[in-house]
Amino acid sequence: MSNTIGNRLKVTIFGQSHAGAIGAVVEGLPAGMEIDWGGVSAFLRRRAPGQNPLQTARREADEFEVLSGLNAAGRTCGAPVAAMIRNADVRSADYGALQTVPRPGHADFAAYMKYGEARDIRGGGQFSGRLTAPLCFAGALAMQFLASRGAQIGAHIARLAGIDDDAPDPVHPILPLCDWDGFPTISAEKGEKMREKILAARRDGDSVGGIVRAIAIGVPAGLGEPMFDGVENRIARMMFGIPAVRGVEFGEGFRAADMLGSAHNDPFVIRGGRVETATNRHGGALGGIATGMPLVCRVAFKPTPSIAKEQRSVDLGAMEEVPLAVSGRHDPSIVPRAVPVVEAALALAVADLMLEGV
Repeated sequence: MSNTIGNRLKVTIFGQSHAGAIGAVVEGLPAGMEIDWGGVSAFLRRRAPGQNPLQTARREADEFEVLSGLNAAGRTCGAPVAAMIRNADVRSADYGALQTVPRPGHADFAAYMKYGEARDIRGGGQFSGRLTAPLCFAGALAMQFLASRGAQIGAHIARLAGIDDDAPDPVHPILPLCDWDGFPTISAEKGEKMREKILAARRDGDSVGGIVRAIAIGVPAGLGEPMFDGVENRIARMMFGIPAVRGVEFGEGFRAADMLGSAHNDPFVIRGGRVETATNRHGGALGGIATGMPLVCRVAFKPTPSIAKEQRSVDLGAMEEVPLAVSGRHDPSIVPRAVPVVEAALALAVADLMLEGV
């Protein structure tokens, strides 16, 4: 099933953007976990829409209702934890014209070719970023499991609209890496320039993309498998489940292609009686197996495809080219709200690996 992922920690996401509700089923959490539900709510608020001028005007509280998976004491009982988040602020009429005219850069046309007229176009249906809310619910549970095992996850905006955060990838990062809205606390001036770029794009009826950098620390060496089930494979698959992701790289990533081996290789050293590397250009995994160094990945997001600026499209019914200017409520950049989503995806992948063990 394409809506389910994970080996030991299985997650199923369900719902559509304008359906009655969306939700997640999380299977494989250890029995007896005491969940900090206030912490889960706080994590979901970081992703929730309608909080500032940089976001869509759609307002959703993202309050969740846990349906199963807990015992009378409120701890996990070994059964799947299922939760539902009701959709409240929907305006389905905004999407009427898109029934026959697909948005360039969106999944509208691909969904039409697969599902025909039966597809749900409202709010993007199952292809909407709205489905990242239950992903964050599941990820928040995974992060609490990881914390109990001494592992932490953090992320921040590394690049937006061509503006780079200058902070280098640390060998031993200190978390949290960002403030609540995802802009780097380590580069306030760059963060303000990023905000200005988003607002300028909104005024022009356009949008901007960017890159989120995520780091996991406390991941034991030896996790993962070679070839097709490696650490990078598992994380990348999870990341590509996030709408609008166009690329994932680890460590130096594509920059490694321009480096000499002597510059890219990380020397091995002894620190505190354990083997580490002096640098972390490999991003915490070699041969698909975790080295014990921080796992570092960068996730690229395309600009929001739903823009007010006029674009070329086609009318699928009349089979003729037509102009399209998208109305409705959309983020001029999904990157700030994507920061906790990337954290959730990384947490789920790492938690699944840790439950499998070495």
